[in-house]
Amino acid sequence: MSFPKGFLWGGATAANQCEGAWNVDGKGESTSDHLTGGTVSSPRVFTHEIKEGVYYPSHEAIDHYHRYKEDIALFAEMGFKLYRLSINWTRIYPNGDDELPNQKGLDFYKSLFEECKKYDIEPLVTISHYEFPFELSKKWNGWEDRRSVDAFLKYSETIFNEYKDLVKYWLTFNEINIGVSSFGKTMSLGMMSDDNSSMFDFKEETPEAAGKRLQALHHQFIASAKAVILGHKINPDFQIGCMIAGQAMYPNTCNPKDVLKAQEAMYMGNYYCGDVQVRGEYSPFAQRLFDSYNFTLEVEEDDYEILKEGTVDFYSFSYYMSSCASADPEVLKNVGNMITGIKNPYIEASDWGWGIDPDGLRFYLNDVYNRYRIPLMVVENGLGAIDELIDGKVHDTYRIDYLRKHIEAMKEAIKDGVDLIGYTMWGCIDLVSASTGEMKKRYGFIYVDKDNDGNGTLDRFKKDSFYWYKKVIETNGEDLE
Repeated sequence: MSFPKGFLWGGATAANQCEGAWNVDGKGESTSDHLTGGTVSSPRVFTHEIKEGVYYPSHEAIDHYHRYKEDIALFAEMGFKLYRLSINWTRIYPNGDDELPNQKGLDFYKSLFEECKKYDIEPLVTISHYEFPFELSKKWNGWEDRRSVDAFLKYSETIFNEYKDLVKYWLTFNEINIGVSSFGKTMSLGMMSDDNSSMFDFKEETPEAAGKRLQALHHQFIASAKAVILGHKINPDFQIGCMIAGQAMYPNTCNPKDVLKAQEAMYMGNYYCGDVQVRGEYSPFAQRLFDSYNFTLEVEEDDYEILKEGTVDFYSFSYYMSSCASADPEVLKNVGNMITGIKNPYIEASDWGWGIDPDGLRFYLNDVYNRYRIPLMVVENGLGAIDELIDGKVHDTYRIDYLRKHIEAMKEAIKDGVDLIGYTMWGCIDLVSASTGEMKKRYGFIYVDKDNDGNGTLDRFKKDSFYWYKKVIETNGEDLE
């Protein structure tokens, strides 16, 4: 057994990390446009005003907005079957709740999708990928206000109707489970942060603040379910999925308390959101979370029926690394990076401290598939690394090695019985890092000449991994050398 015939090989980007043209052709401001650049040691900062002399990476990004035809031609040269991208909500509705859509925004994405079709590439479109209309953040505090559901539905209806003959595969929200964590408040839920606040603020939340976040996440669940219902009415052939930040968690030791901590982390990190979107109901353990914050979920009369009716067709996720969980406060005290978690001595780590664990991908695929039994897609997976461009070439053997091992792990999961239908490597072309705002943290098969300060020609160069991935697709995952 190997990859099935028709397996959807491709790559992934996000509008706020690659498009640029942040205020061009009628586009409005999104929350991502208010995030400054940063590094692994200096977190990105959210500012209420766009400040003179401050670098905001999304404003130009890699200028995919003006160079998408060149980029899609490169994707086609690799043989992409699927290109995952996102639509910028504020390119369609600049303020989020405008009466009429922005025609230039609609025309841009239509042209982009037509370019994909020219090369027989299926678009996989994320409706909301870490960008929320800034005006609605100010007016409604993002998804805390239930009116965001109606605004999202209007936006979804517009793009579903506009592109119903060009797009088959959709995702409602990118990594929706980030809203379970405090640092997802602004990035994922569009809730206003304090001016000049760190993007990743791990300070202890009050129970009231945590409750507001969980309520906002409930509104996203309702919006997602309603979008699924609506999309299937507009075009019954639509395939609409969820997208989860895959969190593979191991116990730090075989101490039963560590095992329970790892189980709790898997449930909260993956299945709190996955169960709602796939099964159409909150998990039993959700009530314990609500009780811990003395929080009562506010629901309208038909909410639970909407969630049950609006379940997704497939489950997609990102996978970069695994982590370890511990119940020992002394161990936790020594964790330097809350994102990467407790270091696993049995695996290597990237330049950014992310554990490289292909077996964790197989573990996660098996765990998810045996829970839900619906098709799966890996829609983000890749290695952020420092690449060196010499004479127009990048010899990224380390990236090839990373991807080879993860593709081998997917092959093993298929042998285990997992129904895996697609793989879109993240960021198939170098783009702005969401977590640090850097260009130096490169993922792509295609090198983009731009540095962390925004300097460079933006010229594109094929890396060694470009030619390797082309061969992988040509052989449907058989030739990985």
